[in-house]
Amino acid sequence: MRLDHVVIAVSDLERSNRFYRDVLGAEIVEIDGRIAYRIGGQQLNVHGPGTRPAMVARIPVGPGNSDLCFEWDGAIDGALEHLRARGVRVEAGPMTRGGAKGRGTSVYFRDPDGTLLELISYAS
Repeated sequence: MRLDHVVIAVSDLERSNRFYRDVLGAEIVEIDGRIAYRIGGQQLNVHGPGTRPAMVARIPVGPGNSDLCFEWDGAIDGALEHLRARGVRVEAGPMTRGGAKGRGTSVYFRDPDGTLLELISYAS
């Protein structure tokens, strides 16, 4: 079994589309009239203003209420350079953290709504 997708909420689709495309390399796709971000083999279903999904969580996620980690291929210094080149402020790191593959080195930053994002590198 593996995770298929995660839902995030955003307050401004155009702004978030630019951020996820330019910073995380997301492919922006439309599925059933809604937007999703495909990043590597992962998918983020995006709930923007006015989105009314058929089934919702007991407490729907709000803009800025998520905490997501993506694996960075290569050394964490490359992730730092990538973020700085795109004007993204790093909030914490690099620091050693535990992830799905064991210990790695992470940096933390936020999307335009305040969602906490992490890039983790398992490269030695």
